[in-house]
Amino acid sequence: MLYLVGLGLGDHKDITVRGLEAVRSCDFVYLEHYTSILMVDTDKLVELYGREVIVADREFVESGCEGMLEQARDHKVAFLVVGDPFAATTHSDLFLRARTMGVETEIIHNASIMSAVGATGLQMYRFGQTITIVYFTETWKPESFYDRLVENKKMDQHSLCLLDLKVKEQSIENLMKGNKVYEPPRFMTVNEAVEQLLYLEEKRGEGVCTPDTLAMGLARVGTSTQDISSGTLAELLKHDFGGPLHSLVICGSMHVLEQEMFDFYRIRE
Repeated sequence: MLYLVGLGLGDHKDITVRGLEAVRSCDFVYLEHYTSILMVDTDKLVELYGREVIVADREFVESGCEGMLEQARDHKVAFLVVGDPFAATTHSDLFLRARTMGVETEIIHNASIMSAVGATGLQMYRFGQTITIVYFTETWKPESFYDRLVENKKMDQHSLCLLDLKVKEQSIENLMKGNKVYEPPRFMTVNEAVEQLLYLEEKRGEGVCTPDTLAMGLARVGTSTQDISSGTLAELLKHDFGGPLHSLVICGSMHVLEQEMFDFYRIRE
């Protein structure tokens, strides 16, 4: 059996009762450490679950998980995912590979940012395409997420923007040389995302993310230090959202109740 277990958004205690029971029954437990991160050290999970937790990085998840799937033929294996198991397409691929191999699977869902964004007070059915804002480099400044914002704006929809994170990444130089040297972790902030959006707006000029565009920044949703702050992009750019993980919402037009919630979270610095 392969269990795909959602851990929720906060810490080790956000796992569901059903998920905890499944994990404690397993012979092997893996923690996906690529698409998102949990807000506590792995030791906390080990203490609660009573099981060794093996960290599964990007390389493992995307190309090296055959060993885990082979284990699941004859053992109970848990694959832990921050948020919900199917919030990332990577895990859909893992599910399909397991089923192709004849491995029995069970999905245990949990909260993800895709549902928890409702804490902003914006109505869920008025969100358009979810986009990911990736880090710019000196030689690569993609614009595809700007195009999605244009499409959402035409439909007068809100846009949930997931922000890039880099965990166990190699520099181009080390990658080319085959050196197993990894860069320090990086987690995009709301401020960095806004800077990139304003850069693209100045270049493209289609009016989807100007300094006056209304937006909401989210940090550490589901934790005791959660920060939800609203304002213009210019105002969000100056706000200190603290540590990771961050997300951003570009607002469409708002109904009365949505506007009241937006005003409740308004930056007053």
